[in-house]
Amino acid sequence: AALFGVLTTSAFAVREPVSDLLILGWVETVILTEPGYELSAKLDSGAATSSLDARIIKKFRKGGKRWVRFAVTDPDTGEEHVLVRERVRTIGVVQHVGDHEVRPTVMMQVCIADRLLDIEVSLTDRSAFNYLLLLGRSALASFALIDPSETFLSDAECALPGPDAEAAS
Repeated sequence: AALFGVLTTSAFAVREPVSDLLILGWVETVILTEPGYELSAKLDSGAATSSLDARIIKKFRKGGKRWVRFAVTDPDTGEEHVLVRERVRTIGVVQHVGDHEVRPTVMMQVCIADRLLDIEVSLTDRSAFNYLLLLGRSALASFALIDPSETFLSDAECALPGPDAEAAS
């Protein structure tokens, strides 16, 4: 009986506010600011790095820097957008089946809840998964907790920089 009391007390303690961290569901709406479309993202505290569905991933060097050209597809329209980003690093990922995959990472700007974030994402083919964007611990740790029993607890509402933002200043 004492053990049951400890478990019950511990379960209630977890629900108390930890700080000013946002509580997000395990799936949330996210906006990729470039190319400017919305998608559902899986929030995964078991993954350190975020990953984004990308195709035609080509690494190249220009001006002494490492770059990546890749294509992303708007899930609503099917429209493909080709992006070019400076490569941050190359990571090795161990798949659940034990296979190893080497992926380039780039910085992408996303809007989740009311936060505009620059996050590191690895580029890979996620077409076999339900969610084209996975947000890992490094993207979420500074501002959010995940409630694994909920989805879509926030709206992606950020003041996005417009194409004329620099001209207006």
